[in-house]
Amino acid sequence: MKEKTWFSYYLKSISGVIGGILVLVMFTISILSALGITPHDPLIQDPVNALQGPSAQYWFGTDQFGRDILSRCMDGMRRSMLVSVVAVSIATLVGVILGIVGGYFGKFLDGFVVRFSDVIFAFPAILLALAIVNSLGNSWIDTSLAIAVVYTPIFIRVARGPVLSVKEMDYVKAVRILGFSTPKVLFSHILPNVLPPIVIQVALSMSWAILTESGLSFLGLGTQPPDASLGLMVSEAQSLAAFAWWTLAFPSLFITIAVVGLNLVGDGLRDSLDPARRSS
Repeated sequence: MKEKTWFSYYLKSISGVIGGILVLVMFTISILSALGITPHDPLIQDPVNALQGPSAQYWFGTDQFGRDILSRCMDGMRRSMLVSVVAVSIATLVGVILGIVGGYFGKFLDGFVVRFSDVIFAFPAILLALAIVNSLGNSWIDTSLAIAVVYTPIFIRVARGPVLSVKEMDYVKAVRILGFSTPKVLFSHILPNVLPPIVIQVALSMSWAILTESGLSFLGLGTQPPDASLGLMVSEAQSLAAFAWWTLAFPSLFITIAVVGLNLVGDGLRDSLDPARRSS
């Protein structure tokens, strides 16, 4: 009988499938926006049609400058996804390397890695991100770097914990005795065994990164006008929501769908990668 793969278990997770669909939709929207395929130009102002409700011409209505909200939501999602992917990729690469190396070698190196994580964790995430962005600038690259710094310690801990137990297993001791090089031991024999929690953390951290990017833009330290950002759109809609509900509802809905979708993907990965949670 053919052994089931993790993906076959993932497909049995209702939350995982729903999350995967939502994330696929959000990535598709982001790609379409990157290719310039939007109903209208997200930056073009049309004062004559300012604050028009949802209609056949403007499915999600228009904002106070007459810009199409659907097009701006699509462009804002592209920006959020881009920042999220770049930030989490950097945090994963740096955090996993530091966590594996620190956990494997221990002593002084591990102490340095742990202290570094503790220092970062001592600051509230959003405040640290605010301080970094305020120092670097407001570009999407600066925002990505700020979020990466904030989330790197999470990946250090996720990688370091399993390494501490895996490195004491007999098969790891055996390959060391056989003379395998340290990089080969780390990345061929230890990394595959600590990969599942890292993959799950990637999905969860991407959702947090989207929230952080939106929060920074909401506070005026992320994306700057006239560029589109979901957080910036929510901020601009605060004074309009009472008589133009669509200006607040749709950007908020996009943020919610992306965050919920990524969290559901994380749940599905947890159920499919953890043998104790797999159902027959």
